[in-house]
Amino acid sequence: MKKISLLYIAACIGLSSCYKLDTVPYSQVSANSFWQNEDQALAGILGVYNDLKKENTFGLQFSYDMLTDIGLGYDPPGFGEIISGTFTDRTGMVVSRWKSGFDMIQRANHAIAQIQKMSIPDDKKNVFIGEAKFLRALMYFQLSNLFGGVPIYDETVDLNVEFATLMKERASLADVQKFIKDDLTYAIQNLPVKYEDKYYGRITKGAAYALRGKVSLYEKKWTEAIADFEEIVNNKSNNYGYTLANNYASLFTMDGDQSPEMIFAIQNMGGIGFSYGMPMAFYMGSRSTFGSCWNNVMPSTRFADSFENKDGSPFSWNDYYPNYNSDNAVKKSAMMATQNNGTLTHVPDTAKLRQIYTNRDPRLRQNLIVPYSDYLGWNANKERNMKLVLATGVNENFGQIRNNRGWLTYMWRKFVPEGNLKGALTDRAHTPINFPILRLADVLLMLSEAYNENGELTKAVTELNKVRARSSMPGLNSGSPFLVVSNKVDMQKRISHERKVELGAEGHRYFDLKRWNQLEIVSKDYIEKSIVGDNLVTRGYQTRHQLWPIPGQDIEMNAALTQNPGW
Repeated sequence: MKKISLLYIAACIGLSSCYKLDTVPYSQVSANSFWQNEDQALAGILGVYNDLKKENTFGLQFSYDMLTDIGLGYDPPGFGEIISGTFTDRTGMVVSRWKSGFDMIQRANHAIAQIQKMSIPDDKKNVFIGEAKFLRALMYFQLSNLFGGVPIYDETVDLNVEFATLMKERASLADVQKFIKDDLTYAIQNLPVKYEDKYYGRITKGAAYALRGKVSLYEKKWTEAIADFEEIVNNKSNNYGYTLANNYASLFTMDGDQSPEMIFAIQNMGGIGFSYGMPMAFYMGSRSTFGSCWNNVMPSTRFADSFENKDGSPFSWNDYYPNYNSDNAVKKSAMMATQNNGTLTHVPDTAKLRQIYTNRDPRLRQNLIVPYSDYLGWNANKERNMKLVLATGVNENFGQIRNNRGWLTYMWRKFVPEGNLKGALTDRAHTPINFPILRLADVLLMLSEAYNENGELTKAVTELNKVRARSSMPGLNSGSPFLVVSNKVDMQKRISHERKVELGAEGHRYFDLKRWNQLEIVSKDYIEKSIVGDNLVTRGYQTRHQLWPIPGQDIEMNAALTQNPGW
């Protein structure tokens, strides 16, 4: 298995003593003795890559969707305080994301500064620096989307001298975006289209184009976004080789680790002694998942209900059960079973339910475990086929999928491992499935959006239809009246829907809704309900939550920092 984490381990083994890459400043090995050759430069860069896995950088990227109509969550891994609206400028998840973000930026800065001074060939040097600048740009993009304008620190900062005196004021959002795009332009100019197979997972020229296009999209610079996206979609200057995977579901298993759809993904690894993964199993799984997990992040009922019928028409439960949408008694009758100590004494019409779910956009069942469907879980230290039963007293020892809170919700199938992945999964906090930061379907939908905003509706429809076709969904404007799109506003709604159902649990929806100024619409005072209508969580969104607060302790340490509106 060719994983970037393995390269990091190999680089460490090649040193006289393993270089600890999770400290700032880099105190474990002095710069004078470390940054000497290409292997050490690679090890240093891979240390920056390794920061991507940390929960307060991108390790919980899937959790951001719990802040939207896609899901709901609790406790810090599920962004519970953000959902409830009780967070402040002292809340741990706010403070830690600011701190960890700048830690990663400073690590990238240190690598850039040291590699610039190394006596290695310029072409190798420029590739390493291009990777570090991409990672710095990615982290600055994340911070700016959470906090707005932030201080800009580049490689000229010497942490050994200035670690306690980083007192810059916040740059404007426009200046931060310019800094990000300058880094990405350098990366485009210097990174290769592909690497040798043994280096699979490192950042490529195509990834830099994709991210720069995304930044332009967020800036509403449509023609610039189109140019970057077209470059890699249409292979304008190089053969980038990106194609949509034939099987959508495979992308979120180990089978998708080297899919040509992946433009840039966090490389995760597992197995005994190789715990270099992300906690998808831990927080997206259930008590029936390997290690008995917590389901801190759960799909919402309204997300499940938003998937279209297979013919592209809108779905409604009322079409199958009269008054279902308004009457919880009807919901319970249609959905709930009863049991006595694991023996089902009543089961609803599961054949009918199976038909209802099967007649939907296939991505529904590929993203979610739906009621009375099966999932290959882990129980009593072995694989066991589990079923999502909607009843009181469900338990994994009965072969049932148990929600940690006893809630009757859908559960994630996407990213959640089956069994123990044939021995690759040994730690519930380290799922060895790669996590996409940029993939082709996302780029096609962003290109569709840029075309639409630029007044090119026909092109917008063409790109979006490529994504739908992969999942055997009928294309827009393909004949049926409910598939007709004739103007920009209608297409905006279609793009929003398609990004939701295609990219759920990949961490895009929260930032999409923020930039579209729609976060309040789907969040303010909204009560998330169980499948059978029980109230679960009330969202406490306020207008000031559009931007997170700058951590109060940082403002106290740096008087040049200003606070966001309303905080």
